[in-house]
Amino acid sequence: MIRLGAELKSIVVLGAHCDDIAIGAGGTLLEICEQRPGLQVDALVLSGGGTDRETEERAALAAFCPGAELNVTVLKLPDGRLPSHWEEAKNALEDLRRRTDPDVVFAPRTIDAHQDHRGLAQLVPTVFRGHLTLGYEIVKWDGDLGRLPAYAPLSDDVMQRKIELLHEHYGSQQHRPWYDREAFLGLARIRGIECQERYAEAFEANKLVIDLRG
Repeated sequence: MIRLGAELKSIVVLGAHCDDIAIGAGGTLLEICEQRPGLQVDALVLSGGGTDRETEERAALAAFCPGAELNVTVLKLPDGRLPSHWEEAKNALEDLRRRTDPDVVFAPRTIDAHQDHRGLAQLVPTVFRGHLTLGYEIVKWDGDLGRLPAYAPLSDDVMQRKIELLHEHYGSQQHRPWYDREAFLGLARIRGIECQERYAEAFEANKLVIDLRG
């Protein structure tokens, strides 16, 4: 088990759309922010800027990152069109990198079936080259879930609060057939079984550096 202890001072969270971060890593954010008051959290979301979705996202991330020094940027790239806006997305990531040197980056998985999620994930290692990057998963109709190597166990309380916050802050998404308590709880229960816990969020980890020196 790898423990991210007191040395964890700064994280970056990345999403292609408003709600991606909270769905994929909301429980993990609650856990680490509550345990580390004053943690620096820089969030970048590529689409939804200037709309009600941005308002939802800002309120949600504030709730999911209690006590954190939170900076949120929401861009206006069109939903579903990231491949044709590659340069804008890359520039936004580079601007963020110049402002922060995080201990951990949370981003979508590189094997995500959605082109916006996948495109963002592919850009991350070109900008955050030496950083630990954990790729979160989002359940959807594409059926792209698989085996993931990294798990963040979640307590019952944190898992319940994650679901409550998702429904409290993202009213625009609750008409979607996959956006419900059973879907979020069910996936977390399965990932919990896989890591011998009650609930968990699972992550892709493309590269880990293990320091075995005394």
